[in-house]
Amino acid sequence: MNIDALIIEADKVLRTLFASQTSIRPHPDQGLPEANLSETERRHVAGLMRVNHSGEVCAQALYQGQALTSRDPAVRDALREAAHEEIEHLAWTEQRLRELGSHTSWLNPLWYAGSLTMGVLAGKLGDRWNLGFLAETEKQVTAHLESHLARLPESDIKSAAIIGQMAIDETSHAHTAEALGAAQLPPVAKQLMQQTAKVMTALSYRI
Repeated sequence: MNIDALIIEADKVLRTLFASQTSIRPHPDQGLPEANLSETERRHVAGLMRVNHSGEVCAQALYQGQALTSRDPAVRDALREAAHEEIEHLAWTEQRLRELGSHTSWLNPLWYAGSLTMGVLAGKLGDRWNLGFLAETEKQVTAHLESHLARLPESDIKSAAIIGQMAIDETSHAHTAEALGAAQLPPVAKQLMQQTAKVMTALSYRI
């Protein structure tokens, strides 16, 4: 990798972890009224949104690692397009956390480093497995987001709008990966991914 490419990749890391993100699309909760949440409900919703924000940080790192090691230009383009959409998710969840008077996870640099490593390793296995990893990740993220929808206070339609649109986008990314020829991951790989996600979820909810 030449110096210019290295600078670009380093800039992606810094922007993801330390810069406020912007969204080209309107925020899904734009114009919706704020719910009258109790302090307990507010902390709970903030915890869920912090987990979702950390998940998007992980997604940026995964896509970056996978794109760096992919051999197929079409796969690289799909990964970069998905990463671009995930930046919007970062913006939506970040703003919602500010509205709730909370913060993003202090552990995001750790999540980024681990996810970048996983993305590079997935890419080195070859593009079919690279895509398979992407498809399975998005399926698990969609299920995770749908579980969050069920755990939100009914009155919090702002958070529900954000999470609902994120789930739609993640499902679309999974379908794109499958259309490009994603391999089916073995059950042990899926279980390992689920266990890793559980650790990130438990810690990011609190920290």
